[in-house]
Amino acid sequence: MYVRDHGPAHFHARYGDDEAVIEISTGGAVQGALSPRQMRLVQEWTELHRAELLDAWDRASSGEPPGIIEPLP
Repeated sequence: MYVRDHGPAHFHARYGDDEAVIEISTGGAVQGALSPRQMRLVQEWTELHRAELLDAWDRASSGEPPGIIEPLP
């Protein structure tokens, strides 16, 4: 997440040279693209951590550090 980003609530996912902007509420890419396998992993992670992601978005939007969310095992 970037502190100066604007809505909808989202985060940036990168893998290698690929990057996508992922909307937290849907888990879908609103910009960019990842490989199908990587996108499935990002969507799984988003579903597991949606509440944490929304809290992090609120913190970042208020100018606070968003915090750290655990990766997939």
